[in-house]
Amino acid sequence: MILYRCFAWSRTAAADEPAGPLWFPRAYQSDGRHDNPEAYGALYVSGREVSCVVEQLGPFRGQRLHPSFLRRRGLPLAVAEIELRDGDLVDLDEPAVLAAEGLRPSCVATRRRDVTQPQAAAIHRSHHTAAGIRWWSTFEALWPNVTLFDRAAPLLSLLGVRELSVGDPTVLEAAELLGLS
Repeated sequence: MILYRCFAWSRTAAADEPAGPLWFPRAYQSDGRHDNPEAYGALYVSGREVSCVVEQLGPFRGQRLHPSFLRRRGLPLAVAEIELRDGDLVDLDEPAVLAAEGLRPSCVATRRRDVTQPQAAAIHRSHHTAAGIRWWSTFEALWPNVTLFDRAAPLLSLLGVRELSVGDPTVLEAAELLGLS
């Protein structure tokens, strides 16, 4: 399965080091949708390149697109193309899975972290071999997002990294969706 991650990139970092494309930033996690740093590190990725870029640009919705939107902590944003080999995902877009987990779609899609973080922790505990959770983007329900648990690290291969610019076609697509005119 091919997945995409938009992240603050240091060209000098190894893939699994801080600011690298396969680094699980566990030490900095606490307020993300599925963050539970006491139990695992999480890597937020997507099945669609535009989805992970929209997630990064979402806070700027309605503003005029500016190059500064493509930087975090002094580093440029980049998109990594990552292959997940043989990883089992708990698919929260499947009604049977939701029923088995005792979840409702509204509780999966909520922005309330006091709801989504305990769900993720329970899935991590009860699905010992799961690489992560598949769910839908709150920006566009047709875009599959994935939260990978750090135990998936051996199943990941980096296929490539591309630094983003305001002229990048994916950035322009994301900007149009968010009204960054």
